[in-house]
Amino acid sequence: MSELLRTAAVAHLPRDLHPVAWWVWAIGMAAYASFTTNPLLLLLVVGVVSVVVAARRGDQPWAKAFRLYVGLAVFIVVTRVLFRVLLGAVPGHVILDLPEVPLPEWVLGIRLLGPLTREALLAGLYDGMRLGVIVICVGAANALANPKRLLRSLPPALYEIGTAVVVAVTVLPQLAESVQRVRAAQRLRAGATGNVKRLRRFLVPVLEDALERSMALAAGMDTRGYGRTAGVPVATRRITSALMLVSLVGLCVGVYAVLDGTTPGWLAATMLALGSGAAAGGLTLAGRRVTRTVYRPDRWRWPEVVVALSGIAVVAVGWWVARYQVPVAFPGVSTFPEVTLTAMAGVLVGLVPAVAAPLPASSLVHEEAVA
Repeated sequence: MSELLRTAAVAHLPRDLHPVAWWVWAIGMAAYASFTTNPLLLLLVVGVVSVVVAARRGDQPWAKAFRLYVGLAVFIVVTRVLFRVLLGAVPGHVILDLPEVPLPEWVLGIRLLGPLTREALLAGLYDGMRLGVIVICVGAANALANPKRLLRSLPPALYEIGTAVVVAVTVLPQLAESVQRVRAAQRLRAGATGNVKRLRRFLVPVLEDALERSMALAAGMDTRGYGRTAGVPVATRRITSALMLVSLVGLCVGVYAVLDGTTPGWLAATMLALGSGAAAGGLTLAGRRVTRTVYRPDRWRWPEVVVALSGIAVVAVGWWVARYQVPVAFPGVSTFPEVTLTAMAGVLVGLVPAVAAPLPASSLVHEEAVA
């Protein structure tokens, strides 16, 4: 009993949660958003994600980019609604009678402007909100998960691909840090106040800082021997290629069988199992080519398991609602959207990390420095 209490106390000490657990949770929230266009449920997803980010976000540079993703989501929603206004041809209740721009006869089925209906606006709003919420969920993963630790946690065979993915998803966090440093430096200096000159004084240092970071990353990777591969026998390489090909074919056929309602269920399960097994074997053999070591690898404790399971539970409930409560998941634009207790409970499960996940280590350091 004392050993269990000691383990629980250690798990609750301030530390950075495993990045894979954060990404599993965020992908689960994003998948729930992809299963519905109900604006009430989508707003609830945004609220849950925001609460978790506010409760468990650290002081690292990438943690400050969440508001950029929120701004990007708002831009997506506004753009989607504007496109509905420009190209909308949904019949319904006219709320604004705009003049229609005449187009040539060869542009059939497309019109510019014209009567703006309430149904067109709501359809654009619902679609834009779904995509925007998915972007916000990705931003939450970037704000909570350490990208360097995420790269370290990937299998050796996916190390090079993972490096490109990590660099791609951390562009906004790095730009956010550069923008903050440049703004702080410019406040201490006097200079031109015109809009054009001020923009030039702002953009050039930001781009230069981003270039310097890229060069430093490249130099560090070259120093650590990135890109060097170990010698692998020809037979092993051929077996690896064959396994990857079989896994690709199996997964493609399995996914098609799942999406096609006329395909037998046993075929989908068999092909998915075959593809997953072949992929696991191919990745294991391919990982022998990568000669890298991991210093103090991150371990999974019960908070990581709880956070990951909460994301999986959100996905499961979202799939069930989209399959068995279609009017709730995809409400019409002519009626007010409805929600059920099951649909709301599925989203609220995503609040578990705000309690189960430990405080980030950087927050403790910041509090001690302030004290």
